[in-house]
Amino acid sequence: MEKVAFIINPFSAKKNYQPFLNELKKKVENPLYYISESIQGTDDFIEKYFNETDIFVAIGGDGTISTVARKLINTTKILAIFPAGSGNGFSNETQFSKNLDELLTKIKSKKSRKIDTFTVNERLSINVSGTGFDGKVVKEFEKTDRGFKNYIKVSLKTFFNYKPIKVKFVDEAYQQYNGRYLMLNIANTRQFGNNAYIAPNASKSDGLVDMVLVKKFPLTYSALFAYRMFTKKLKDDDYVTYLPVSEIEFSVNTKNWHLDGEFNKIKSPIHVKVLPASLTILI
Repeated sequence: MEKVAFIINPFSAKKNYQPFLNELKKKVENPLYYISESIQGTDDFIEKYFNETDIFVAIGGDGTISTVARKLINTTKILAIFPAGSGNGFSNETQFSKNLDELLTKIKSKKSRKIDTFTVNERLSINVSGTGFDGKVVKEFEKTDRGFKNYIKVSLKTFFNYKPIKVKFVDEAYQQYNGRYLMLNIANTRQFGNNAYIAPNASKSDGLVDMVLVKKFPLTYSALFAYRMFTKKLKDDDYVTYLPVSEIEFSVNTKNWHLDGEFNKIKSPIHVKVLPASLTILI
């Protein structure tokens, strides 16, 4: 295990990472690990042990995974995951479970594959990023103790008060989609997390992301929207539009974004670009 490094976000898993660490120490002799104090601290740790490490394991949610992945893009280093977040969208989509024995078996076999990532104004995203309604939800959600129930509460409260965003595309081919939307998402994988499938046909290895445009819908449609999202049946209709793209530019009248579930302020114009086969993950 001398070629594996474990990076733990102490604020994930309801701030209770100690059981994982205890189990790790029982099953791995003298594991190399870091309890992250900050993004900069994580960057420094990866840089320090980069040359001697083959596999970096992120213990946390999508934001933690994205932070680790940022330093591994376009290298031969392998990303592995022990999910410990609120939604665990990316780990669900890459078949990582909360089973340390299973993870250690995967590490031993060291099988890997390359997947796509993408950038939003040069900021990395590995899973799903967006603006509009869900960008606002993430901003408010970060003020809570997290958890799925709080996410639903914040979502409902935000929905009734939220004014649609204005989106304007640069490329003439997409200008027919200019307009007002409840939310705009860029999906590299199928789900936000918690098995909420915003882009059921998205692929991590096709060189494309699915841009998902959702118009504000009436309350009578909300149950159908939720049903379709949790059963992988969302599709183009009067309120939902899918645009598979490898690169796209547009402006939007809000700076509130979430990148892999982490709140960010990003100014327009927005440039989204896919980075094909840029990240190596354990399988």
